[in-house]
Amino acid sequence: MEFLQEWGLTLAIFLPLVGVAVMMAFPKSDEATHKVIALATSLVVAAIGVLLLFDFDFDRADEMQWAVSHDWIDIIRTQYSIGIDGMSLPLLLLTMLITPLVIIYSWNHFPEPHNPKAFLMLILVLHAGMIGTFVARDLVLFFVFFEVVLLPMFFMIAVWGGEDRRYASLKFFLYTLFGSALMLVSFLALFFLAGGETFSITGLADAVVENGVSRNAQLWVFGGMLLGFGVKVPMFPFHTWLPDAHTQAPTQGSVILAAVLLKLGTYGFVRIAIPILPEAAVAWAPWIGLLAVIGIIYGALGCLAQTDMKRLIAFSSVAHMGYVMLGIATLTDWGINAAVFGMVAHGLITGMLFFVAGSVKERYHTLEIKRLGGLLVQAPRMGWILGFISMASLGLPGLAGFWGEFPAILAAYNPANGLPVGLFRVYMVIAALGTVLAAGYLLWLLQRTAMGEPSEEFANDPHITDTNREEWLAWSPLLVLILVFGLVPGLIFNVTDDAVDANLSDCLSAGDLDSSVKGSFDIGLCEREGIDEALAQLNVAIAGDEG
Repeated sequence: MEFLQEWGLTLAIFLPLVGVAVMMAFPKSDEATHKVIALATSLVVAAIGVLLLFDFDFDRADEMQWAVSHDWIDIIRTQYSIGIDGMSLPLLLLTMLITPLVIIYSWNHFPEPHNPKAFLMLILVLHAGMIGTFVARDLVLFFVFFEVVLLPMFFMIAVWGGEDRRYASLKFFLYTLFGSALMLVSFLALFFLAGGETFSITGLADAVVENGVSRNAQLWVFGGMLLGFGVKVPMFPFHTWLPDAHTQAPTQGSVILAAVLLKLGTYGFVRIAIPILPEAAVAWAPWIGLLAVIGIIYGALGCLAQTDMKRLIAFSSVAHMGYVMLGIATLTDWGINAAVFGMVAHGLITGMLFFVAGSVKERYHTLEIKRLGGLLVQAPRMGWILGFISMASLGLPGLAGFWGEFPAILAAYNPANGLPVGLFRVYMVIAALGTVLAAGYLLWLLQRTAMGEPSEEFANDPHITDTNREEWLAWSPLLVLILVFGLVPGLIFNVTDDAVDANLSDCLSAGDLDSSVKGSFDIGLCEREGIDEALAQLNVAIAGDEG
């Protein structure tokens, strides 16, 4: 496994680009060859993921494994530095799973204007960018991979999208580019404020403390990251590009966008912003929590107002990503564990919802909810699949969606040191009400589309058939994982817990503080002078000590 540890991640990143280069050598008309090359490339990357999983040392999940670091651009002090720990492993494996399933689904489902060569090449470029983002350990490298995914998704929406594809693609591009520009400025400011020596994520975290970066400067830098990552999530009120992009994107684009691309923003918070700037994170956390619960309620109410099935699912993403952001806003081990689990669960469940919506659109040539109905009569297997994933999405215990929402709500009851406990408990109540609204809009969707008798318009339509072979092959792994992670959530929590704890500042959970002390805990003093000093100012002893 020595070769794998040195080259495994690099191969996973760049093999999709090798596949693209090979596809360029074949003519556009040779569709079968392009399909085989794209699928084979994605399966080889998935096989590397399986090997990495078996070689991963779960007892050292808090440490970087398969870490590689080489000088890259000396003049700006940046390195080709990659590696994974227990926090990035689930998201990396999710990416390696989703891409081959999307290619399998595409086998006979290419949207107009067809052109499998260009379509599959864009998917592979996306694949490389997504993997690179989850393994990057240098801010410049992270930014490069973060931006690589922008153009492929833009063209996927603009060329293969719906009637308003040009508007939706341009809106997606401008919003995400604006967020990325602010994120880049924040990275550069952080680099210079921390001494201008390194872009390494761990190196910057140490340099911020050693160079005494002022609290005010940290607040501004974190604010830039908040906007950059928040647009990608997307958080309310930066979410408005998402419903249009999802509605107009081809099914494959919607699945990749929901399953993986949205996670790049939340991953940026837990991997970069919070570990490097914990003091600023404490100051911004109440506002992040506020935007998260607004997104939960707003997204749910937006779902109840929709008449298009795909647009309803898009608004549900705004609501469900709100739970992820609430878990992150608590700045606790439990909350961020819930957030990582929520990222994976949302990827599996919402990806499946978009898969089914795409198949419904292909058969009925519409996603207008009032025109649909009777799916359980005309395509019973697809109807039951829709029912299953709807139950998972509303957070039914025993399915993956529950463990993405319930722990995040629970974590808000006891947030990290320095955060207002009463305010977060209000957030907890509001988020819990959001689960009721989720049940309302998902059950309403299921009732209108799957139950009852088919409408007269589609009653005898021979094109409305049940799930086919490609759909079963693409959907079965997701359905199985939704159930498995729902029944055995420890498969993810046990992997992420040590890594999450290692990436959080000790100051956020120092001591055994009650709610009256938590809100006045000085995270900045703790960062600069140490935990003992910060606790002494509050006349609080470290847990287990006398006095």
